[in-house]
Amino acid sequence: MRVLGIDPGSTVTAYGVVDKSRGRLILVGSGYVRTTSSEEIATRLRKIFDTLELALAEHRPDVVAIESIFRHKSSESALRLGQARGVALLAAARAGYEPLEYNPMTIKRTVGAYGKANKSAVARMVGMLLGEVPDGPADLTDALAIAICHHQHARVAVGVAR
Repeated sequence: MRVLGIDPGSTVTAYGVVDKSRGRLILVGSGYVRTTSSEEIATRLRKIFDTLELALAEHRPDVVAIESIFRHKSSESALRLGQARGVALLAAARAGYEPLEYNPMTIKRTVGAYGKANKSAVARMVGMLLGEVPDGPADLTDALAIAICHHQHARVAVGVAR
């Protein structure tokens, strides 16, 4: 099963693609788009959409997973995150996917970090699980953690269904 995980953000939106073969997780690819606050919001959202649309077409995942909404201290940053997340959901829907959502605490616990772990702890665990971590912002390892989270939860769901 190939899973594309998306970590939406207003300045960096990242994706990570993970396969599973013979019980082993395999890094297929990853990427990100960085925008700046000096760009118009429509331009920023279009960059996010275009990047994810290309990633979905290139990697053709079986499943798309995305980080769910969580609380923010600032309503302004929550709104910007919601816009980026909405564009990510739209890109997935246009490609024929119905993304599955995981909250940050579940993602962190699933990859073996504790629920309030920082980004470097998550990156360490992702590196251990995949055998490598791609170069780039921490958002890349967060996106990979989301894909890994779905792999683990899908395995449990299949076991329960039997």
